[in-house]
Amino acid sequence: MRAVRGLWRWRHNPLRRTTDLVEAWVALAALLLILLVAPVIGFLAGSAAQDSLQQSVREQRASRHLVTATVVRELEASTLAADPETASRDSRTRVLAHWTAPDGTDLNGPVVTHLKSPEPGDRFAIWTDERGRMVARPLDPATATTHAVLAGFGAALLTACLAEGVRRLIVGRMVLRRYARWDQAWNRVGPDWGRTGTGS
Repeated sequence: MRAVRGLWRWRHNPLRRTTDLVEAWVALAALLLILLVAPVIGFLAGSAAQDSLQQSVREQRASRHLVTATVVRELEASTLAADPETASRDSRTRVLAHWTAPDGTDLNGPVVTHLKSPEPGDRFAIWTDERGRMVARPLDPATATTHAVLAGFGAALLTACLAEGVRRLIVGRMVLRRYARWDQAWNRVGPDWGRTGTGS
């Protein structure tokens, strides 16, 4: 809005300098970029992220399988290295478990489970790949959509910040040049300014 007011104000003003008009046009261009281009870029980035993430969701759902594991015995806390991605280790228990892979292979191994007090024979679900190796739970569509929306907002915000940053850079350079010209003009007139009989 300030850019539009600036252009209108300098339209027929006799004190108008070229730099005043350039500054107002730069501000108007930045405003249009922020209001029109940034949302479009955000939408396009969000759509691209959504397509990519939903494709990942489909691939993960096709390649990861939920299988049932059976507790063989509980493990000591030091037997299995702590999972670095585990946020709440206290609520998990380490067990030696047995499960059958999707390809029919019988597997045994240490597993972290949410069972409070696991007993041999207790069952719980784990995610595995085709060969039965444990993998993380597949990404769900709602989480993928949330990430895509955040990516779109991030792209729009980055575009708006970039437009405003370029505007400030251009205006800052113009102001520095204006001050330099004023200094030069002052240096030409300054030494004699205010002296009696100067210029006579």
